Order: sequence, then structure tokens, then C-alpha cells
Amino acid sequence: MSGNQGSKEKLIQVAVELFANRGFAGTSIRDIASAMGMSISNIYHYFGNKEGLLLAILEYASDALLRRLREGSEKEEEPVRKLKSLVQTHLKLSREFLRESKIFFLDEDHLSQEGHRINCKIQREILDMYVQVLSDLAQEGLVQTRSIKILAFNILGVINWHLKWFRTEGELSHEQAVEEILDFILHGALGLGQRER
Repeated sequence: MSGNQGSKEKLIQVAVELFANRGFAGTSIRDIASAMGMSISNIYHYFGNKEGLLLAILEYASDALLRRLREGSEKEEEPVRKLKSLVQTHLKLSREFLRESKIFFLDEDHLSQEGHRINCKIQREILDMYVQVLSDLAQEGLVQTRSIKILAFNILGVINWHLKWFRTEGELSHEQAVEEILDFILHGALGLGQRER
């Protein structure tokens, strides 16, 4: 890894930490430069402005998220197992990229038109993964819905909402919470009846 690439990745990590703790609006380029021990001009050189840095964080997190979601979806062929794998992978990655996820839930309004375009493209790719696996389930008669896309949005809503309510000090571990969420999605979406353990 080149020195420039290493500096850019370190800048992204520091910015993620500061944005997650202080919010996008509450963090200045000066704050980031100070935390990095570098000049403000270096940050402008790499990212153009603060919104450019926010976009870099989005792309950094989404590249890993999309790649690993595809891997999670493709490692199973049977549709129910494929959906389980996709949801489990998504929930795990949502925790792994918790700070980045919170930044974009809270700071989406700060994105430029280009930022919204990139963000929408990423969201569409994730939605398409769920629509595909749910369509496969519908072909086997396992999905009861008038709209596959709305069902996919509902599942994504459950997954994204857990970022708001899950606490590590709560009554369930994250692994147990994932199982509860998965049970809910499978029962609600597929009508499987009794829980499968």
C-alpha cells in the first residue's frame, strides 16, 4: 500500500470516528486535520471538501458491504437457505459497519446531488439482491405477497431498524438477536409456522 493510499484510508477511519461521535455538522475539517496531525490542505487535496470525505466513507463501506452480501447470497442455492444467508450476512455487516451506517442514517441530508445518486445506486443494488431471492421463493410458492418489492423493503426496514434498538448490554447477544430477527422475517414473509432451530 502506497503512503498516499495509507493516508487516505487513515483519514477515512478518523473521519468515521469523529462523524459517528459528533455528527457530520458537528465535525469540521479542522477537527479531522487536528486528529490526524496534518494540515487542512492535505484533506482538501485528497477529498476536495467535507462532503467529498463523506462520499469516500460511503463508497469505502458500501464496497465491502455489497461484495460480502453477494458472497452471502451466492454461497447457497436453495432459496430459503439463500434468504437466511443473505439476512444473516446483512445483519452481521450492519454491526461491523455500525458507525458508518449511523452516519448515513443521521447525515443523509448533508449529501449533495451526486452523493444522493451514489447512495441511491447502492441502495438499489441491495434491494435488487432481496428482490431476486424473494422472486425465487415466489416461484416455489413460498412467498405470500402482492408485491415482492414492498416485501423486500419491509425486510430491509427490519434489518436497518435493529441498528437503532440493539444494545450490547441488552438481554440478548447479537447472535441471539439475529436469530430472533431471522425468525420474524421467515415467519412473516414465508409463513413457515413453527420455528425452525
